[in-house]
Amino acid sequence: MQSPIRKKLMDAFTKAEGEFLSGQALADIAGCSRTAVWKHIEELRKEGFEFEAVKKRGYRIVKTPDRGSEEQIKPGLKTRFIGKAIHYIESVPSTQKIAHTLAQEGAEEGTAVIADEQTEGRGRLLRSWHSPRGTGIWMSIILKPQLPPQRAPQFTLIAAVAVVQAIEEVCGLSPEIKWPNDILLNGRKVTGILTELQAEADKINSIIIGIGMNVNQKAEDFPKELQSIATSLALEKEEKISRVQLIQKVMEKLEMYYDLYMEKGFTPIKLLWESYAVSIGRHITARTITGSIHGKALGINEDGVLRIEDGAGTIHEVYSADIELN
Repeated sequence: MQSPIRKKLMDAFTKAEGEFLSGQALADIAGCSRTAVWKHIEELRKEGFEFEAVKKRGYRIVKTPDRGSEEQIKPGLKTRFIGKAIHYIESVPSTQKIAHTLAQEGAEEGTAVIADEQTEGRGRLLRSWHSPRGTGIWMSIILKPQLPPQRAPQFTLIAAVAVVQAIEEVCGLSPEIKWPNDILLNGRKVTGILTELQAEADKINSIIIGIGMNVNQKAEDFPKELQSIATSLALEKEEKISRVQLIQKVMEKLEMYYDLYMEKGFTPIKLLWESYAVSIGRHITARTITGSIHGKALGINEDGVLRIEDGAGTIHEVYSADIELN
């Protein structure tokens, strides 16, 4: 979390909308000396912020780094609670681990953990997730719905709809969802979603939604074994994408669909999810821990479980599997 002085300075620059603020005005706003203001501005410069300083006029921000830090996300963020508390860390083993600890310590609902790099990023089934510095969105969000634990898997699908619509609006691309947690562009994975639970027998304490999104990677940034199956938004759009705008939009969409779900139930989410699903109506292979199921994907039920009709007409309900499109 940023210091109180730094927060006041960043709020002041945001409200100034590119106009100059004198050193004395900033000192008065932040409740510190002009020397302290200068020191904070120098620290911000080291982090990639660019300031114009003019004698007798003061300072103004002319460029901010695209990292996803608290002072970048909060200005312009249109949410009630998601992202109101942000823990930004340059490099972490995993944002999920930090979010779990914060949730156990009583972090408020909507708290987000964002990193510029993950050294031990992970997806489903403990698989590693390549999360290099300066390229993607590596983020975990804490939700605390008053619901029974069996409803938790639906939140992966809520998050998937939010991510797809954020990509559509910010990037102008047309992603698809591959059950249960992959977002694809032109058949290649661009985002993974990991939903984890802290619960008692009859109630959810916290749901931790982890989102790993490939944003500005070049082809050579991916390990060789991933280059044929992974892509980034910048590769598909052929231009650099603002991580800050994308984080803001994901937060806004996630809050919107979370509210819809809590008010109207899963049905409207189900219909939206199926409208983006790449597998519905197609023949797939679902590889589960007990074996493989081959058949036609019919859709998902009201619990978010995948329904597959095999060649003999038997309908299987699949709770967890790796899906291969045939």
